[in-house]
Amino acid sequence: MRRLALLLMFTLASGLQAQQGGDLLARARALHREVPLIDGHNDYPWALREHSAGRDLDTLDIRTAQPTLHTDIPRLRQGGVGGQFWSVYVPATLQGAAAVRATLEQIDVVHRMARKYGDTFELATTAAEVERIFRAGRIASLIGMEGGHAIDNSLATLRMFHVVGARYMTLTHSANVPWADSGTDVPRLGGLSPFGEEVVREMNRLGMLVDLSHTSSETMLDALRVSEAPVIFSHSDTRALNDHGRNVPDDVLRLLPGNGGIVMVTFVPAFLVPGGRATLADVASHMEHVRKVAGADHVGIGSDFDGVETLPAGLEDVSKYPALTSELLRRGWPEADVRKALGLNILRVMRRAEQVAARLQRQREPSRATIEALDSK
Repeated sequence: MRRLALLLMFTLASGLQAQQGGDLLARARALHREVPLIDGHNDYPWALREHSAGRDLDTLDIRTAQPTLHTDIPRLRQGGVGGQFWSVYVPATLQGAAAVRATLEQIDVVHRMARKYGDTFELATTAAEVERIFRAGRIASLIGMEGGHAIDNSLATLRMFHVVGARYMTLTHSANVPWADSGTDVPRLGGLSPFGEEVVREMNRLGMLVDLSHTSSETMLDALRVSEAPVIFSHSDTRALNDHGRNVPDDVLRLLPGNGGIVMVTFVPAFLVPGGRATLADVASHMEHVRKVAGADHVGIGSDFDGVETLPAGLEDVSKYPALTSELLRRGWPEADVRKALGLNILRVMRRAEQVAARLQRQREPSRATIEALDSK
């Protein structure tokens, strides 16, 4: 009888846990319908470039299932994605005109995606456009540049990238640029050079978000000092939970409330845990640390899908976002905070950057500064 009673208790407990898990997942999916889940970083355009010399969308047609990728339209729909910053990454090994050309080619991929899959994607450049596209049942597609090497030390080139839709630029990638230090290179400047500060100011004037993922701690601090608009970390984790040069230290997190910026926690295993054997719970823990130190207004999601070979258990592809949302709910996050992390925070950041840009454009003309003039002093 005792064994039977224990078995019955175990069965009831297991059933209750399954019911609670199902209830949390249902709540998560409901939240995804209420507010757009906006991911800060997806590398599908680069995956396409690697698989197709001509960047032929038919080579990896994401209208159908693509098991070699993390991303396709059926799974984006299953994951309840409402907005996506598509990374137009080009490696730091490309420099000068080659980097400019490759970045333009990657931007062209995003434009062609929006045309080819017009029933699913629509290009967005403002927070209001993201909200309109989400209400229409499509996925707002935004463009994020990854690495300041893409502008070839030219503010005019930066401005033209903005014209064709780029709405953030990561100041560095894995290597230093002449005007900013990377977090994974030998420091050369100790942060931003005078021209680097002018890049930040011109991005503020344009309304282009200053992305500090990949940058050194000193570059982060310099950018926070200079920027009049909120900054973002499009795909970063926290250094307190994993002491990696790509992660955000607590002293920077504590500055975010004053700036209004946001850390979009990434799924890259090496940044989540030492050794890189990560799980969905590790992602939630980094999100919780940002929420604890900086506040609920300063956390978001930046997966890096299709930019890495391995992913945390439970977050293997773009269909899995509701599992992360349900984990936040399981940990006791109020639904208001979850909505912020899903998309309301990055929309607030975008709106504020647009307001700053409107003011600065009334106050000053486009900068004609050059790296030769500013950094040779």
